[in-house]
Amino acid sequence: MAEYQYQTRILVAVDCILFGFDGEQIQLLLIKRGFEPMKHQWSLMGGFVQPDESTDDAANRILKQLTGLEGIYLEQLHTFSSPDRDPIERTVSIAYFALIDIKQYQQQLTDQFQAAWFPMQDIPTLIFDHEQMVKMARQRLRYKAASHPVLFELLPQKFTLPVLQHLFEDVYDTQFDKGNFSRKMLSTGLLLKQTDKDKGSSKKGAFYYKLDKKNYKKNFHQLLRIVPNAHELI
Repeated sequence: MAEYQYQTRILVAVDCILFGFDGEQIQLLLIKRGFEPMKHQWSLMGGFVQPDESTDDAANRILKQLTGLEGIYLEQLHTFSSPDRDPIERTVSIAYFALIDIKQYQQQLTDQFQAAWFPMQDIPTLIFDHEQMVKMARQRLRYKAASHPVLFELLPQKFTLPVLQHLFEDVYDTQFDKGNFSRKMLSTGLLLKQTDKDKGSSKKGAFYYKLDKKNYKKNFHQLLRIVPNAHELI
């Protein structure tokens, strides 16, 4: 097999920033690193790209190993290529971020990697440049959420408006007026009201809603109305 001459081989890895939502807070899934360097330290889930796979294939493989899931929301974030980012060998890492509903998939997380969820304000020290990856992923999530319905990937199939408000507030680290939020969200045309209610939080209960998947592509730009001055919060 022909090779390029006088070139140094560089390892290629992928790292996955996995966000979940528990109904009140955005959380980040971390694992205990299983090998040196920095063994037993907290880390993003990652691995090396194999010769027979693309970086997208590698990211999906790694997430399936961790969660047992396929077909979850996954987006390529950025390439981290500082020459000294890994003390062992020159390694370029392509970061991805993924979104899942914690409550639906909690039991599917494998014990092999000692995985644990952390609220965003309580993230421990991470290895290498993983904190930089998480910071960039959160900024991307805020940017995308202002004009695309990506946050619904974090919710169960049906949800209440209070839960949806908690999600937007935690993503943007801000507070919304309950009445204004509900009115603006309903005016987007993105939600389908259900006949049943969640009565777990109050006697009166709150109606469930679902995302209108048939019309969300037509109406998703309406989300810009939900987050005033979204560009200032990103």
